Order: sequence, then C-alpha cells, then structure tokens
Amino acid sequence: METEVQANYTYMGRSFGDLSINDDSSSAFSDCNSDRSGEFPTTSSQSRRLLLACTSENSDDLIRQLVSDLESCSIEGQKEAAMQIRLLAKNKPENRIKIAQAGAIRPLISLISSSDPQLQENGVTAILNLSLCDENKELIASSGAIRPLVRALKVGTSTAKENAACALLRLSQVEENKIAIGRSGAIPLLVNLLDTGNFRGKKDASTALYLLCSVKENKIRAVEAGIMKPLVELMADFESDMVDKSAFVMNVLVSVPEARTALVVEGGIPVLVEIIEVGSARQKEIAVAILLQICEDSVPYRTMVSREGAIPPLVALSQSGTSRAKQKAETLIELLRRPRSGNAASRTSDLSV
Repeated sequence: METEVQANYTYMGRSFGDLSINDDSSSAFSDCNSDRSGEFPTTSSQSRRLLLACTSENSDDLIRQLVSDLESCSIEGQKEAAMQIRLLAKNKPENRIKIAQAGAIRPLISLISSSDPQLQENGVTAILNLSLCDENKELIASSGAIRPLVRALKVGTSTAKENAACALLRLSQVEENKIAIGRSGAIPLLVNLLDTGNFRGKKDASTALYLLCSVKENKIRAVEAGIMKPLVELMADFESDMVDKSAFVMNVLVSVPEARTALVVEGGIPVLVEIIEVGSARQKEIAVAILLQICEDSVPYRTMVSREGAIPPLVALSQSGTSRAKQKAETLIELLRRPRSGNAASRTSDLSV
C-alpha cells in the first residue's frame, strides 16, 4: 500500500516547500550507473524530499544557496553542500544544467584538491554527475577540471578514483579533451586502475582508455605504462567479464608497432588463439581482427600464430562465424599459409570490428 508523507525539506535552516512524496520509491537512484546511491549518508526519504524540493518554486533559491555554501569557511558546510549537489545532479538532467548555470563548477573543482577525503570524493562525484550532461562537458574541461581529476585518480579514496576515472571518461567523449587528458598524466593511472581496481574501476578505466587511445600519442603512453599485461590477463580470464572490453582496447592499440611488440612479449598470441577457439562470436571476431594486425607485416609473428595451432579454429570460424568474422578468418588463414609472401595489406585493409 502506498503512503504519502507530508514534509518540508529544510536545508541550513531554510524551508523549501511543503512536499508530498510517494514513500515506496525504492529505485529512486537506479537510473544512474556512475554514482552509487548507497554512498549517501542521507536517508532515502530525505533524499527524495531534496529532489522534490528542486521541482518547487524555490528550487533556484536552493541551488544558489548550495553553490554559495561550497565556498563556506566550514569544511562540514562544504561537505554538506557538495553532497547535496552531488545528489541533485545524479538523476535529473535539468538539475545538472541549473547547477552549472548557478556557477557550481569552479568551486566544485576546487574541492577536488581538498586534503579531506570525503570532501574530495563529493567534489569528484558531483563533477562526474554534472558531466553526464553533454552541455556541461566543455565548461567542466575549460574550467580546469582535468588535472584535479587526475590527482584524485592518484590519491583519492577508492570511490573517488573510480568516479574520477568515469568523469575523465565523460570528458574524453569530447575529441579536443583527449590530448589534454593524456598529457595530464591520466594514462598510467588509468592503466593502474585497470590492473588493480575492482570490477567497476576496471570497467571505467577500460572504457576511458578505449576512448583516449584513439589518439596515437595516448596509445604510446598506454603501452609505455604497461597496459598490455593487464589486458592480456583480463582477456585470458573468461570469468572476469572483461574479455570484450579488454579486447576492444587492445584492437585500438595494436595499430602502433610498440603495442604489437608488447602484446607478443606479454603472451598475448596464445590468449587470442584460445579466444578464437572458445570465445563468443563477438570475441572471436575481435581476436581475429587483432591477429590480422599483428601478422600483416611480420613473418615471425605469423609463424608464432601458426605454431599456436590457430589454423584449425580459424577454419571452423570461416565456416560458422558471422559474415565479417568469416571474411577475417579466411584472410588470416591465407596469410598464415604463405608466411614468407610479401605485404598483404591489400587483403587486410578492412579490420573494423
């Protein structure tokens, strides 16, 4: 049975309207995958009252008050304001725009550099939630968020690191930001998160790296940071739920020779052959695309792939795979069967996955 709760939302002694709320809204925060609602110290009913307050006539007043309190002399006041903004920006696109227009972005960025872990975490996550709105991404980057986010990725709490990675992921969706993020020192930290983080951290790091490594200089940075080792390990672990994501990152990287060398050194060829044998249809196609790039101009690598027993599963794939997988498998089989032939670039020009 649904119950209604009549309540005022009060912040810092000010009342923001008489609110009617539906008390069975257990999934109030389920539509945002980046910020986890369980991290908030507020009760669920208080959180819902806050969200409803921002639909009232006084919503602009509330947001202005919160933004003003971000620059409070009290750390506790800053924490409370940042947490409330973090919450308001989580679910409603219109709140993200209102908060940005009220001038919250620069003071939130300042909080990211705080030595207080919770204050830093709230600042990072508020920026992340604001970055979910495309209109805010350019303003966040131009306001100087990239380097503080990279610092949080290095020294923050585990949640701050994950959310900083996700915020950088969002900013890297803007092409102009990719070089700036790469040059800020983010790549080695993202590689470390990919290697040592929990599943959420690995997922966000791999997605950020996939986007950032469309730029050649970032590919080199990722290889120099040792990305191939965790990628190969994750691809070899079919229980990791990271095979596809890791393979997509690897496929982007191997367009540069340094990445191809690192892949071989880290034992990637046997892993790729195994994926062609037992992986999903999509995994098999990506693995063949990677091997094509490795083998295209290298006789030694073709020999290594052949010696790993790649031809039988490739033949099977050429007969039963998707149309694109069949084409790639046939091309790779021909390449492996004539390992001392000349450049086969004309046959391997379509490596898209």
